[in-house]
Amino acid sequence: MKEKALCVTLDSGDQVSAVLSLPEDASFDTGIAIAHGAANDMHHPLLEAFALGMAGKNAACLRFNFPYREKQKKSIDPEHRLIHTWTRALDCLRKETGCRYTIAAGKSLGARTAAQAAATGQIRPEGLIFLGYPLHAPGKKNRLRDAPLYGISIPMLFFEGTRDPFCDMDQFEKVFSKITAPKSLTTIEKADHGFGLPKADPTPAAAVHKKIIETAAQWLAGQQFS
Repeated sequence: MKEKALCVTLDSGDQVSAVLSLPEDASFDTGIAIAHGAANDMHHPLLEAFALGMAGKNAACLRFNFPYREKQKKSIDPEHRLIHTWTRALDCLRKETGCRYTIAAGKSLGARTAAQAAATGQIRPEGLIFLGYPLHAPGKKNRLRDAPLYGISIPMLFFEGTRDPFCDMDQFEKVFSKITAPKSLTTIEKADHGFGLPKADPTPAAAVHKKIIETAAQWLAGQQFS
């Protein structure tokens, strides 16, 4: 497996860092762009493990930073700038790999903005992978961020932790049942928003990451993209 450091250039002229993980087999036809959550960046352990794991499953993976994290700021970029970064990251993935199919994968903020961009046609991947979709802010279960999910027509794969304060599972199951696009859900028991388990649970993080990777690879293998 080979990794390559890249820069994604935005229309403003700004650049954000990215890392491309390439499969050993050069015959791959699928690429996955991976966006981080609000309080972390592309080096989050879950995203690194996911990128390397999926590259090992014959999918090229490009993880990238949003501009505010590139500049080490805490204030999140406006949605239009986040979505623009998504579009350029997918462009970069296609240009660097020549992949035929693309998947947009995101953790939390990265997942929500990917959903919004896909629902409005600003990105056109063949599928979406949500590594913890933030259905609501903690303690605000009555203010759901579900609207984009109903406007998406491509296949979606959700991973949700049952102990995630950003996603009440009772609420999510109601939302999930109303989504009309092809969808699949994998829950990680006792996992929090970053898929961490309670200290009393002896399961290592690597085992959780492996389950996510194996499930995503099986889901990807079962898709028939046109």
